[in-house]
Parts: sequence; structure tokens; C-alpha cells
Amino acid sequence: MNQSIELAFEELQGQGDYPYTLDLRFADSQGDGARAAELLDELYSAGAPAVIGGVTTAEAMAMIEVADQADRVLLSPSASSPRLTGISTNFFRVFPSDFLEGTKMGHFATQTLELDRLVIAAAESEYARGIQQVFAREVERNGAEVVEVIEYPRNTADLGGVIERIVTLASDGVYLADYADGLVTLIQGLEQRGYRGRVLTTSSIAAPEVVAKAGDAIEGVLFTQSNYDVTSEDPQIKTFVTAYRDKYGRSPDLYAAHGYDAMRVYTTALAAGGAPRPGNFWQGMRGITGFPGVTGPIQFDEQGDVQKFPRVYIVRGGELIDFDRVLEERRQGLEERRREIERRMRDLERQRRGLPGKGGG
Repeated sequence: MNQSIELAFEELQGQGDYPYTLDLRFADSQGDGARAAELLDELYSAGAPAVIGGVTTAEAMAMIEVADQADRVLLSPSASSPRLTGISTNFFRVFPSDFLEGTKMGHFATQTLELDRLVIAAAESEYARGIQQVFAREVERNGAEVVEVIEYPRNTADLGGVIERIVTLASDGVYLADYADGLVTLIQGLEQRGYRGRVLTTSSIAAPEVVAKAGDAIEGVLFTQSNYDVTSEDPQIKTFVTAYRDKYGRSPDLYAAHGYDAMRVYTTALAAGGAPRPGNFWQGMRGITGFPGVTGPIQFDEQGDVQKFPRVYIVRGGELIDFDRVLEERRQGLEERRREIERRMRDLERQRRGLPGKGGG
């Protein structure tokens, strides 16, 4: 995210017609909510009319109180808990709420995969708790059963007991809710224990380095994420991907894309609001309508959320593939097989009647 924000900033500097001279500063709270709140207060005190942050839900929750005290905008690139919806008129986010992601996967698990018995394994964090609760409600609304919810302390070094419990329950599938490191540990452990159910999870794995770290164990894992495709032919996405690769030597993942969009929304709102005062910045944010983000069109509802509807992806051959594409390939394969069977049936009928075949073998 730092890299993509820096890229967007450099692109802005190169345009030459932006009405303000900007100074970009980074502050790293290392995932600690209390430290994030302290740093936010320092940035506001230094004159920042608005700040991009926090990255995690826990950080954002701690920072919002400071934003409200200062009456200044806080724009998160990735905090996603449903609890953040409408929490403050000063809080906005370019990443969709987990309400949409959890609902999408719950519906997919029960309606597309037709799974009847599901286990949930979730870290004890604001993010994981929010998304797993949404998933569970959707599963049960569709008539399937959540056999058990297994919660464990975040950053637990040994998840062997959790893995063993998942395997013992012998469910049709398991939904994993955690940040990347915890997910990798669980996915690898389930593969080693020979778990036979479907493994479903969240957009926390939607990064090439996470997939690479998990290795072969992650093959076939299903997850939800915003409709961002690094291979897209969309001119704006291609320009962003090319610029990021040229600067950093690797492809921008889902989180890099949201960091890039956050910076561009920030500078657009600042320019649109007039003089760079906090109140004007708020008006600029509210005026964002159909902003052409690389993660999709962006505008904020009355609760500060964006409406980006997630899709289901599958890890296949180490790549993140839209599952609709997989279904289409299967449909085409079945259609080709159906036509082949019909051709052979026609040939057999012609042979039965003593006529030459037309199938070419």
C-alpha cells in the first residue's frame, strides 16, 4: 500500500496542473491500534487536512475517535469490518464492507457448492469476528448448518489443535477468517492432515506472496475479493499495472490497488473542496461520484461505504482465477462432450443402417 500510494503521488506531481503543493508522509503503527491513534493525532496536529489509514480494522477503530475529536477526515484503504459502517461522518473507506464479502461466500457455499455442513475457524480479532458472523448468518439463512465456530487467539504460534478439530468434525467445508499468516498456517495444516472438505476463506490471501508462501496446499482454495484483475485489458488498470511493475518489479495485488485508489480519491477530494481546510475536504469527499478507480467506480454512501460487489476466486496453478471463468470453462467442456456424444450416436446409427459415417473417426 505504501508503494502504490507513493506511485499515485509521483504521478500527481508529474501532472503539473494540480492546485496545491503536497508533502507525502508515512507513519507506521505496526498494526497497533493505540499507536495508530497517537500517530494520527500527530499528523492532524502537523496540519494534515485528512489522513489515509488505518490498514486494519483494529487500527481504524482506534483512529476514528481521534478523527472525530479533530473533526477531520480519515480515509481507510482496507479496513473492512461491518462495525465500521456509519460509525462516524468523518470516516470513509475505499474497501468494501465485509458484510458484502461474507454474504457472497455464504451464498456461494450453500447455493453454488451445495455444502450442507460447515465449520468456521476464526481468529479473535475485530476483522475475523465481523466477517465470520456475516458468513454464518447467510449459511443458516440458506438452510445449511454451521456445525461449530472455532475461535482462537490471533497470532497463535501453534494452530495444531484448531486444525485437528476441523478435521475431526468431518464437515463439507470450512470457512477460515484471519489475516494472511494465520490463513497460511491453517491451509497448510489442513492439507497435511488430508482434510477432504472445501476450504473457503477471505480476501486476506489475495496477494501473490501469500499464495507463494502457502505453496501447493493452497491449490483449490476459494476466496472472495473485489473485482480487480491484474490481467485486465481495461486501459486504466493496464496503465497502473505497468507503472507499478516498472517501479517495483512485481505486479500490484488487491491491496496495492486499493492503496492507489485511496491516494487518488484523497487528492481529488482535496482539489474539489477548494481551500485545503478540513471542512472543505469533507465536502470534497462527499462530492466523489463515480470516480474511476482501478478497483471499480468509487462513490461513498451516507455511511462512508463504497458499493463494490465481491466475486469468488479460486487458486489454480498458483494463480487467482475468477470462479465464473472456471464454471464457463466447465460448461464449454460439457457442451463439447455433449456434441461429441451426439456425433458418435449419429455415426453409430448410420453404420446400423449401412451408410458411411461422417465423424472422421
